[in-house]
Amino acid sequence: MQSIKIISHIIEWLKNYAIESKQKGYIIGISGGIDSALTSTLCAMTGLDVLVVNLPLRQRKEEYLRANKHINHLKIIFSNVKSLDIDLTEVFTTLENSLPSETVANKLVMANTRSRLRMTTLYALGQTSGLLVAGTGNKIEDFGVGFFTKYGDGGVDVSPIADLTKTQVRKLAKELDILQEILEAQPTDGLWDEDRTDELQMGASYPELEWAMDFKGDEKNLNKREKEVLFIYRKLNSINQHKMIPIPVCLIPRDII
Repeated sequence: MQSIKIISHIIEWLKNYAIESKQKGYIIGISGGIDSALTSTLCAMTGLDVLVVNLPLRQRKEEYLRANKHINHLKIIFSNVKSLDIDLTEVFTTLENSLPSETVANKLVMANTRSRLRMTTLYALGQTSGLLVAGTGNKIEDFGVGFFTKYGDGGVDVSPIADLTKTQVRKLAKELDILQEILEAQPTDGLWDEDRTDELQMGASYPELEWAMDFKGDEKNLNKREKEVLFIYRKLNSINQHKMIPIPVCLIPRDII
């Protein structure tokens, strides 16, 4: 893997896309995780306007502090980076109090609602400043298991790292001297009141899912865990296809229009 060339390619791609779109730069939500840290750093390296936003919403303290450390680190290095800290807890609580009790009782529904509220905020801020929303999803999340919220963190203008696996993301992050505590942090989507890592939610680690995504061998030769991981990958890939395929359009026969 030629890390320097990949980094240069993504930076140039981001720069050209913004210019062609007649936008000033990018806005990114910062979670305290490695994907948003890498994405925001790459956007900052374009030299274009970059707005990084910490969007706490009943956030675990360590995630919020990691996000802030990364934001401050970026602002020290890059003069084109500005930041905002917008606490969405009160807004979310108001929405929560307006919804039916059975909706609020569904933890997955409310976790996804958190993500969609963050997306709405990023687009409001981005449109105000002429900035494109940069997604932070990696290849496994976006095209393997569909581990993202439809019209939440999946609602973006561009996906700079979506052709990179989590392992590749980690290599680029090390190359760019992303903060060590972010490199070492357990991946989490930050959408739950309790501590739920990505691995706990999916049932497999990113390296395991990367293996499953590429597997094309004879299943008879697999050990018990490999078979479990392959089953998990295929199940998630199947049930989340609705997130990963283009929106279905009902085409009307020409002869009845």
